[in-house]
Amino acid sequence: MTAMIMHSPTLTMAPADRSGFWRNSFAASLAVALHVGVLAALMLGWSTDKPQVEAPRVMHTQLVIMPPAPAPVPEPVAVAAPPEPVSVPLPPKPVVDPQIQAQKLEKAALARKRVEERKAEQQQERQAAEQRNRELEQQRLAAAQAARPAAPAPAPAPAFDSRQYQPLSKEAPDYPERALDKNIEGDCSVEYTVNTQGRVENPKVLDGCHPLFMRPSLAAANTFRYQPRIVDGKAVPVPAVRNTFHYRIK
Repeated sequence: MTAMIMHSPTLTMAPADRSGFWRNSFAASLAVALHVGVLAALMLGWSTDKPQVEAPRVMHTQLVIMPPAPAPVPEPVAVAAPPEPVSVPLPPKPVVDPQIQAQKLEKAALARKRVEERKAEQQQERQAAEQRNRELEQQRLAAAQAARPAAPAPAPAPAFDSRQYQPLSKEAPDYPERALDKNIEGDCSVEYTVNTQGRVENPKVLDGCHPLFMRPSLAAANTFRYQPRIVDGKAVPVPAVRNTFHYRIK
């Protein structure tokens, strides 16, 4: 920018005015300042040309086919080891005093021996009773024949022509093992009916019998055999027959 100052002859010719001098000095200073500012702008790269517009950028794309990715290889699975067996401690066995055990065995052996001896004694008594019954029967028949010699011989009497029933065989019961081990003694009464064949029917245990002695007492009673009771020449049953078993450890 260029400032032009034109000098008019009319102005030079005008009389000097102090106020006009200051106005002219201020305008000249302002013009100098403008020139200095324009010069500084030019030196710093200021330009009056319009800024160039950048051309739009173009992005080029290209399709690339990648090869398929390989299948993943499965990782080996770790197999857990089987658990180790846990040993369970066994409970300690009860300590048994050998002396006490020996005493129990000795008592049991003595009790069995005593029972066997009792059975043998009862067997002998039964055989002796049968022998006495046979002898009495023979004596009775001989006396009847001697009393009536002229009369015709009567019909033979039945083998057990008696009004009283008689035991023929009785076996002792077995001593229970648990009763022997616990040193238990006692009595057991059994009630039953003797039928017309001399056998035991409907045996039952009466009150006061220890539970350990019930079964052997009933088993022994079922083995009893009797001479049946005869009434008017006929065998009749005998009810309410009782027998008491004595269990003793000696």
